[in-house]
Amino acid sequence: MLTLLVAVLCSVAAFLVGWFVQVASAKKKIGTAEYRAKQILEAAEREANTIKKEKLIEVKDEWIKKKQELDNDFNSKQKRIQNVEKQLSSKEENLDRKADSLRQQEKTLRTLEVELREKSKTTQSREAEVERIIQLQTEKLEKLAGVSREEAKKMLVENLVNEAKSQASLEMREIREKARLDGKKEAQKIIVQAIQRTAADHSVETTVSVVNLPNEEMKGRIIGREGRNIRSFEAATGCDIIVDDTPDAVVISGFDPFRREIAKLSLERLISDGRIHPTKIEEIVEKVRAELEEEIVQIGEDALLEVGIHGVHPEIVKLLGRMKYRSSYGQNVLQHSIEVAFLSGLMAIELGLDSTLAKRAGLFHDLGKVVDKNVEGPHALLGYEIAKKYGENPTVANAIGSHHEDMEMETPIAALVQAADAISGARPGARRESLEGYVKRLEKLESIANSFSGVGRTYAIQAGREVRVIVEPEKVNDVFADQLAHEISQKIQEQMEYPGQIKVMVIREVRSIAYAK
Repeated sequence: MLTLLVAVLCSVAAFLVGWFVQVASAKKKIGTAEYRAKQILEAAEREANTIKKEKLIEVKDEWIKKKQELDNDFNSKQKRIQNVEKQLSSKEENLDRKADSLRQQEKTLRTLEVELREKSKTTQSREAEVERIIQLQTEKLEKLAGVSREEAKKMLVENLVNEAKSQASLEMREIREKARLDGKKEAQKIIVQAIQRTAADHSVETTVSVVNLPNEEMKGRIIGREGRNIRSFEAATGCDIIVDDTPDAVVISGFDPFRREIAKLSLERLISDGRIHPTKIEEIVEKVRAELEEEIVQIGEDALLEVGIHGVHPEIVKLLGRMKYRSSYGQNVLQHSIEVAFLSGLMAIELGLDSTLAKRAGLFHDLGKVVDKNVEGPHALLGYEIAKKYGENPTVANAIGSHHEDMEMETPIAALVQAADAISGARPGARRESLEGYVKRLEKLESIANSFSGVGRTYAIQAGREVRVIVEPEKVNDVFADQLAHEISQKIQEQMEYPGQIKVMVIREVRSIAYAK
């Protein structure tokens, strides 16, 4: 029991010792914790104070900055307001000055108005005095001149009539000039399309070809049973075969020289072969057509080589070759074009222009004449479109389109081509016309001009393309000279037939001659 009691007491003592030790340790830890907490609170308080001071400084700086900006903005607006006030003040001063000026002008105008009224009264009185003096002078003049007022009026009317005639002639000249400018293009469309684009020339020889036959029996074979051969031939070629009483020959008629050439060569080959029937006819015609298509290319290339032109589109070469089978007033179009090319080139060299472009434009100027007739338009404009389509130089294209004045000329080369075309077509012998008819036409031109009063001498020049009329200056004045030119041209149009146009030039010349002795 004692041992147990001792053990219990020892346990209690140990517990108490341990408890006291633990309490002491806990108090120590609490004190340490309180001390650390106090230090943390003090550090936090110091840091908070520091942050507070920094924020206050930042806010103060920001406030100072904003205040500075507001002050600057205020000062700027203050300056603008001051400037506006100055401008308004200046405008007010200007308005005041203008108002003073207007008041001064109004005062001046009132003064002038008063002066004008006074002058008007004075003028009216003077007018009455002048009328009275004129009346007295008129009576004196009637007595001195021995002419009554009515007779003087009649003389005045005659003078006015003559003056009106002169004025009317001037007006008529202006109207005719306007009408000429307005009607020229339309007239060219009609005349050029009707004459130059059709291949139906005025001469029978240019629309027919004669094919010789080996014997009269061949005519029957050409006609065929019930006319089937001749019908097939005409359908394949587009030309008519005239079988008449002409011995050993038939005539091929057609307005298109190219088709007529195909028909002629085809018929000659059929006669040479001896086999004439519809199938053979179609075969030969197609073969000849293909050969001629190749030939026109060679013709075109030969023409280009002759003129000295290179780099031409193949389609233009074909059209150039087709010119060989076209004619205008009996003049072969290809030969005419080659001649125009050389003339244009020579004139270009003399004037210091590009002779290559001039020759090119001269050679191609009539391309529109060989275009399909179903295409509408003057041949000059058709040629212009072709040249543009196949990449020709704009100068060349313009010369082609303007050589009959269907469009405005843009370069001197265009004028050269027009002149060369007129030279080639107008020279005697270029186009079909007998010498006797040519002389008679010139004589008639001169006789028409001589039939007018006041005409002194008349000369038909430029192969009948121009008539120069020299008038008597004492009978025809400058105004009536223009009227006379118009009347002569109208009479020529009414009484004569001619290709192209005829220029009427009236010349009035005054010469004063004196002799020193």
